[in-house]
Amino acid sequence: MVLVHGWAAAASSWGDVGADRLRTIAVDLRGHGDSGRPVDGYRDSETWAGDIAAVLGCVGAPAVLVGWSYGGLVITDYLRHHGTAGVAGIVLVGAITEIGRGHPGGHVGPAMRAALPAALSEDADVAVPALLELTRRMTATPMAGAMLQSALSAPLRVPPSVRAAMFQRDVDSAELLRSIDVPTLLIHGTADAVVDPRATEYAAGLIGASDTRWYEDIGHMPFLECVEDFTADLVTFAQSVATTKAGS
Repeated sequence: MVLVHGWAAAASSWGDVGADRLRTIAVDLRGHGDSGRPVDGYRDSETWAGDIAAVLGCVGAPAVLVGWSYGGLVITDYLRHHGTAGVAGIVLVGAITEIGRGHPGGHVGPAMRAALPAALSEDADVAVPALLELTRRMTATPMAGAMLQSALSAPLRVPPSVRAAMFQRDVDSAELLRSIDVPTLLIHGTADAVVDPRATEYAAGLIGASDTRWYEDIGHMPFLECVEDFTADLVTFAQSVATTKAGS
């Protein structure tokens, strides 16, 4: 499983999810975590697709792609340019699959709306409070102090220009979602204040071979908020994908 994090997050955001039961590889997207910070490529679908293709080339395909939040959009970028030939399955976690005004697959919640545009500012006095409040609202139950500080470190490492550029896109994925022909699991917390659950409802309505799991009273980080349930769902999905592959 290749874990693709969201906007202004990092590979470390996933915690240790699935580490003892699955082979998981969490990547730092360009401009994030320990990856390089090239000056461009953040608005370009083909560039994002190439980054994921490079990862799959290293880890071996086919793989299950797991996209959280903006990571769902990055997965659609990959599918748009490379199709599903190297993909065994897809998991979308509190994910967007579109971005831009009027695209239902990009519905964001009140916490994200409140954070913008301040969270994109070059001025630390403007951006840091917005990022802190957004991080606080990532989970339905408040994070402990140490966990909150660790979570906040991820967006603070992302240059403001990168945070801004990733929102300067307009992507419609309706036809692409209809074309997905591999098993797909959608997971969303009903108390997610960052990505509106309607984004998952939209994607689920278009992807044919999909199943949706709603986590009651869980926020935007189910892999931290209910790690056992989340891991169990990933394991079950991975097993079903392996069974399907063996029988094909």
